[in-house]
Amino acid sequence: MIQNIFREYDIRGIFGSELNETSVKAIGFELGKEIVSRGLKKVSVGYDARLSANSLFESFVSGLNHANLQVFNIGLLPTPIGYFSVFTNKFDANIMITGSHNPKEYNGFKITLGTDSFFGKDLQNLGKKVAKFIASNEKIPTNAKAENFDILSDYLNFFEKEFANLKDFDFPFVIDCANGAAGVSATQICKRLNLKAKILYPEPDGNFPNHHPDPSEEKNLADLKNEMAKNGYKIGFGFDGDADRIAVLTPNHNIKGDELACLLALNMKNPRILGEVKCSQAMYDTINKIGKSFMGKTGHSNIKKAMKELGIDLAAEVSGHIFFKERYFGFDDGVYAMMRVLELLKLGFDLEAKLAKLPKFYSTDEIKFKTSEEEKFEIIEKLKTQISNGIANLPKIVDIIDIDGVRVRFDDGWALVRASNTTPVIVTRFEAKTPEFRDLLQSEFLKILNEIAGK
Repeated sequence: MIQNIFREYDIRGIFGSELNETSVKAIGFELGKEIVSRGLKKVSVGYDARLSANSLFESFVSGLNHANLQVFNIGLLPTPIGYFSVFTNKFDANIMITGSHNPKEYNGFKITLGTDSFFGKDLQNLGKKVAKFIASNEKIPTNAKAENFDILSDYLNFFEKEFANLKDFDFPFVIDCANGAAGVSATQICKRLNLKAKILYPEPDGNFPNHHPDPSEEKNLADLKNEMAKNGYKIGFGFDGDADRIAVLTPNHNIKGDELACLLALNMKNPRILGEVKCSQAMYDTINKIGKSFMGKTGHSNIKKAMKELGIDLAAEVSGHIFFKERYFGFDDGVYAMMRVLELLKLGFDLEAKLAKLPKFYSTDEIKFKTSEEEKFEIIEKLKTQISNGIANLPKIVDIIDIDGVRVRFDDGWALVRASNTTPVIVTRFEAKTPEFRDLLQSEFLKILNEIAGK
């Protein structure tokens, strides 16, 4: 069913079956009509290294042209450069054709209209219009006319000026571009600033011949870790397929997004920092000592919206999406995040020493509880009801935060249970001051979930 590809934050599906000439032309046309209805005219379209990029570009742009829009081809680029093209007022809207960190047979669309993400109910309504158009059997002619536009040079010029303080910084580091789009920008930035970077797999290649471009999976960081260990590098950076997400490694630590927010905040005055519901309590406690922290929903679209509403300087997801408003535009950009980390190093920050001073908590990784699209939200609602009066084998509940699923707080830890917005799973995470209490939280909550689901 075509509507299944319209997710909470973007459009995502398998090339050839879900994303084909008919469906993609329809997406371009119906989205194009929406863009026109908002009084927007000039649209930039870019793409990542996926093998299906050219085919999807042709079909999608045909749809935009059928809606009488002015289309500009910005080429193979990281997704953040697409955002940059609208946040710097070069264009009225941007669409990036990207599969991000998904398996190579996937692709999709990230949509920005003005400086706002197009997501949630807007995406669901677009899906209904696309399904109706396809059912009408109306044909859209192939017309991939688009004017080429060099936005990369503007982006590189911005970095060269913004990070002039890093020019000739003699600190060796290593980057793993994972044959994704990061190589397009990161290599040139390092060259312009004469940085001492060893760059792995900079050539974009949709076959991803060395490893999959998802730095949240430890196995995909093996080459980066080996290079660091072999040559004594003190810092390493990894990117996902479209370079809006970053992994930061030191010799002894894989720095998660919430930890990175704590480090970056140390170089900010009175920072207002937004975290998602999966972020460690250590982040919130640390930020509140030097500024003010806020908790919000997971997902780049939700975060960008909340940043505007709350006047946020920096936002972070555990997965490595880091959003800078201070000195930047408020969107997630892995390469920009790398440069801000390099600034910390130039200032003499010992990252591992700073991390060691953070409050000590013991966390699980995300634990996924498989269910169905139909049942996942229903299970969350039943869980809220069941735990409202406490949980028999656990201490008193201090607070229940339900802005995105349920984050249940106790004096010595918390449990998170939320429905994924992109897959048929419930995501759980547990954190406590001791490993024993963390494990108890995990055991009790998973037991409740199994009871509710009838497993």
